Amino acid sequence: MSFVSCLRQWADAVAFSEKGDKISALQAFLEIQDKTSKISFNIGCLHLNNDDFDVAEKAFDNSIGKDEHLAVAFFQRGITFYKKEKFEESLLDFQQAFKELRGNQLIDYKPLGLRYKLYACEVLHNIGLVYATLGKWEKAQENLLTALNLRSEAKFGHIDQAVESILKQKLFSLVGIPAGLLFKPNKHYVAELEKKDYLGKAKVLSSVVPADNFSGFAPLQPQVVDAPTAPKQPEVLRALEGEPHTVLYEFIPETEEELAVLPGNIVFVLQRGDDNWASVMFNGRVRIYVLTASVQQVSPSNSNAEIPAPPQRPAPNKPVRKTGLEDPKVFSGCIVKVHFMFTIAMCISPGQPFTAVLQLVSTKLKRPASTLRLSYAKPGSSDKVTVDESEMEVLWSCMKENRLTLWCSDKALAQENMVALFSYEASTPEDLEFREGDVITVLSKVNDEWLEGECKGKVGIFPSSFVADPNKDQ
Repeated sequence: MSFVSCLRQWADAVAFSEKGDKISALQAFLEIQDKTSKISFNIGCLHLNNDDFDVAEKAFDNSIGKDEHLAVAFFQRGITFYKKEKFEESLLDFQQAFKELRGNQLIDYKPLGLRYKLYACEVLHNIGLVYATLGKWEKAQENLLTALNLRSEAKFGHIDQAVESILKQKLFSLVGIPAGLLFKPNKHYVAELEKKDYLGKAKVLSSVVPADNFSGFAPLQPQVVDAPTAPKQPEVLRALEGEPHTVLYEFIPETEEELAVLPGNIVFVLQRGDDNWASVMFNGRVRIYVLTASVQQVSPSNSNAEIPAPPQRPAPNKPVRKTGLEDPKVFSGCIVKVHFMFTIAMCISPGQPFTAVLQLVSTKLKRPASTLRLSYAKPGSSDKVTVDESEMEVLWSCMKENRLTLWCSDKALAQENMVALFSYEASTPEDLEFREGDVITVLSKVNDEWLEGECKGKVGIFPSSFVADPNKDQ
């Protein structure tokens, strides 16, 4: 079943459900051959609402099997087990759903197509109910008190009522997802399924013939001579005054020469370096700033309406960073730049052993040291050499002007190169835009349908169905 056919069938099934025709909606979902995690979740919700618990359990099993981190699927299967009086299995699923929240108070599934927020306090509410059903009242009270501390809105009054019921050793109601809520396909994809009349009807806009509304073919008419034209912006002046770029990621400065910016800020790139750093102007200040992975050039078509005027001054020289070599008491370390999915900089004392350097990089990136691999380029060679304890003496000898560059990769991320089968236009800042035939490096798997990757120096997410492995027969 093609992606377009699956998308159309999915949209039709959701439309049936919204009209109240649950039977037709379920039939449409079941006819989809390659059922994704979201499709299986929808099937499970429809069966659960019909009290078909056995079939609902199998559907949620399929959903979790294709996306083992879908917390809302564990939550729904826990409700299914509870209604089947399988309390031990229900408790395990609710606990797994709470674990998949990863310490957050909630998960908003709206970006993925489900208008529902899964709150940690409501998951704990159900965990407390299962413990109460099993007669473990102390455990139930402990989880409900934790839920009271985690609730962030006044609408969770049912948790207070649950605590009162526990004190009286009485059961209370289960919290579930409202009936009728389903994962919907991306509205931008659905809009492309509709037939559009790109030609339209011809209409006379300007003519020297009075009351001329003819829309067919006719001999040439005299043309308007002095038609107004939009003034063209001088390209040379624009190049001298800096190019506007939108900041994609937050950048925290490590030295006083670097510039702190937030996502959405507009900066003007004045000079670019060969080391992925650039001189930019922001709010009248000139600083050094990471360019390649952190900013994206603003499209000229909408630049006049969305960004301020560029600075009226020529680009200054790139400011020289103070290394502190003039005064050894001020600075005696080495600035180490580490290229990962983004670029970081840190100050390390020269001569440190491999374990100390690896631990510093691990702490900075917030990733386990056991999964990280460091490499560097020897002078006169473009090949990367893996860093270990035996390479540290050579590594520190490559330091120039108290600077050193490393490359880092995460062994836990299965990186592979894929080829784009179709062009993909970004609809949000998190999306990765590419064209048909582009090579994309896959960095990680977000879920069953989305991947995170890098293309042309930009990192973002994209649908997995848009790419394919070039080494496999299609």
